[in-house]
Amino acid sequence: MAIRFLFAGPLIAGAAAMGLAGSAWAGEFDGVTVNVITFTGPQIAEPMQRRAPEFEKLTGAHINVITVPFSDLYQKILTDWSTGTNSLDAGVFAPQWMVDYVTPGLMEDLSSRVEADPALKLDDIGGFFRDFSMKFAGKTYTITLDGDFQMVYYRTDVAKELGLGAPETWDDYIAFAKAANGKDMNGDGKPDFGSCIAKKRNAQSYWMVTSVAGAFLQSMGTSQGAFFDVRDMKPLVNNDAFAAALAIYSETTKYGPPDEINLDVGDTRNLFTSGQCALTVDWGDIGTLAIDPEKSKVIDKVGAVILPGSAKVLDRDTGKLVDCTAEICPYAIDGVNHAPFAAFGGWSGGINAKAAPKVKDAAYAFFSYMSAPEQSNVDVTIGITGFNPYRLSQFQSLDNWTKAGMSEAAAKDYLGAIEASLNSPNMVLDLRIPNNQKYQQIVLDTAIARMLAGEIDIPTTMKTIEDGWNEITDEVGRDKQLAAYKATIGAN
Repeated sequence: MAIRFLFAGPLIAGAAAMGLAGSAWAGEFDGVTVNVITFTGPQIAEPMQRRAPEFEKLTGAHINVITVPFSDLYQKILTDWSTGTNSLDAGVFAPQWMVDYVTPGLMEDLSSRVEADPALKLDDIGGFFRDFSMKFAGKTYTITLDGDFQMVYYRTDVAKELGLGAPETWDDYIAFAKAANGKDMNGDGKPDFGSCIAKKRNAQSYWMVTSVAGAFLQSMGTSQGAFFDVRDMKPLVNNDAFAAALAIYSETTKYGPPDEINLDVGDTRNLFTSGQCALTVDWGDIGTLAIDPEKSKVIDKVGAVILPGSAKVLDRDTGKLVDCTAEICPYAIDGVNHAPFAAFGGWSGGINAKAAPKVKDAAYAFFSYMSAPEQSNVDVTIGITGFNPYRLSQFQSLDNWTKAGMSEAAAKDYLGAIEASLNSPNMVLDLRIPNNQKYQQIVLDTAIARMLAGEIDIPTTMKTIEDGWNEITDEVGRDKQLAAYKATIGAN
């Protein structure tokens, strides 16, 4: 619902400048506390903790930011909201989890609020995030605070020294990593690493492997899907294409730090920005972390590109790899199929349907305030926030990026890679069907961790994932899951 705006005196100008117009008024939420949960950061929690006091000054609402380890976040929200505990009024989480919160009626429908909120500037939010990250079954349940999909970052100075270009295929990535591995890339006299990828269990590994596999599995556009065959819900994890992806993923470990399988994304980001890695796979965070004058050793030495592709893709009838053709790979570029992966989908804010009415109003106003361009256009340029670009205005002007310390050339390169991914008709959408957390964070993640640790080989890994996914599908209902999957990717 629309909330009046009656700021008096100097607060009017301040609130308008901060994007609060139409969302709240001075003192409206005096005495109201909103408990908002997210993961232990500092990413994602940091901007909320930093913005909360200014929001309280403007509206009176006290925002209590609660953090838990990422591996606990999904279940913590589900348990609190489904058991009637309701100690959490709102959460900032993966929008793909929305299905498990919305279906049993645990999340507040925000459609009418969003429609009546000019401060949110909904049309400025990228279509992918507006239509996918914020909605379920045609209704809006979350507010986008961050834009997430994965890209490859590489050292431009190292590429020049080696006579290499940006990796266009995963074979190029491997060749680049192999050539750079062992070189001293930060001048400390010690050998550095060709590739750094977060592979820690219960962290990011299951997203990273999908970033590699997507180009082999999906070639006909987003509605083809990269997780299951839309004809029968057969998992696309036991075939020559997925085997090729697992082989590449495993090989990158040869050129990484000795303990790479125990590193999470925070570790690999620090390694890359300290100049110890030639390549990495990550979300948009590297672009801003790389310009930190206090910590980065790679300022103006970083290139960003759409995820590398493959010249061979899966034939779903035979399970074999076949050469890209205009018919099979209609979106290929120079014979290479790219499939950028919207891993996670962008941190988003949702509200507990059982929260008190006034608390819901305050929670919505806070998320609207955080997402409004007056705040977000600045926050996406600060590396520690974990917020990545998702608004059109964040691509249309370089001002905020150059003010943050990014060179014009670096800003154009970084934003260009993001736009190329966002504009791809072959974008891989993250899994969003019921129990997606079990498919990915339990079955897939566990199998990949065992493979990287040398406990099981690639064929066993694929069979383990296939069996685990089929078990979940049959338990929930194959027809039900197939219908849900087709709906989430727009398949007929």
